[in-house]
Amino acid sequence: MSLLSQAVTILLNGLQQGAIFALLGIGLTIILGTMRFLNLAHGALYLVGAYVGMFVVRETTLTNGVLQSLGITNYGVGLGFLAALILVPVIGVIVGAVMERFVAEPFYDRAETDQLLVTFGLALIIEEFIKQVVGGNTFQPIPPQTIFGIQMSGPVTLPIVGSFPRWRLYLVLLASIVIVLTFLIIERTDFGLVVQAGTRDSEMVRLLGIPINRSYTLVFAVGASLAAFAGLVGASIQTISPQIGTQQALIPAFLTIVVGGAGSVVGAIAGGMVLGLIVAAFQQTFSQWAFIMMYLFVALVLVFKPEGLFGSVEVGE
Repeated sequence: MSLLSQAVTILLNGLQQGAIFALLGIGLTIILGTMRFLNLAHGALYLVGAYVGMFVVRETTLTNGVLQSLGITNYGVGLGFLAALILVPVIGVIVGAVMERFVAEPFYDRAETDQLLVTFGLALIIEEFIKQVVGGNTFQPIPPQTIFGIQMSGPVTLPIVGSFPRWRLYLVLLASIVIVLTFLIIERTDFGLVVQAGTRDSEMVRLLGIPINRSYTLVFAVGASLAAFAGLVGASIQTISPQIGTQQALIPAFLTIVVGGAGSVVGAIAGGMVLGLIVAAFQQTFSQWAFIMMYLFVALVLVFKPEGLFGSVEVGE
């Protein structure tokens, strides 16, 4: 493989990984920025999206877990990936709204340590529940075969790169559409203006007579839906297990907003892409160093620009 071919391959893989990080980061940053709520259950929402997606997309054989012990050996309905693209974000909205009402709302005025403990506990409960019900085995990815009659599987020949997985290109396109739509909602709608104002000074928004508390449920639901959608697209290219909520979602989500800046949607997008490219570059060359270099880069950002690339010093004070 030539140097140019390797560079383009890294770019494509980085965009694919960065798109997933960006989806996670946007969801987390609007919750953290608007509500000042530290949600360690964000990775669990990714986990829910992955398992619900697997349930919708295909029928999977179970070898352990409560369902298997009850004689239910098959998991899933096999409706296909298009159905999952519709159902997973909707379920994410519902789960997010329930979480905001019954988990987040009682802790808005509590110490940050209390928020961390309750959401981390919820994440462990969700992870353990999934592990007990469908088993702790690792399941294979759920890439789509066709969507709207368009072929999604198999390789495609690209200039310079040569053969490349077709679905990974569509994944970048699909994630980019969702990211752009979310950005437009935040930047061009009244709801988005309230969110932006809330990230900077929620108390002033209340003093102006804007019922920001009514927006909290919607903000949490949108953030949860993005995390669940990220779980679905992540599960289409990566193996699925109860541990992915923490390993593949929660830590990268927080690192993304550290790099981009808390409360900045643009920062979450940029941070996700930068981290995705770093991981892709080292996975292509020195795979064992990929995540170590990601952590090192985040540490350097904290040292030289602690507010993040697009954050402001006032956010989070």
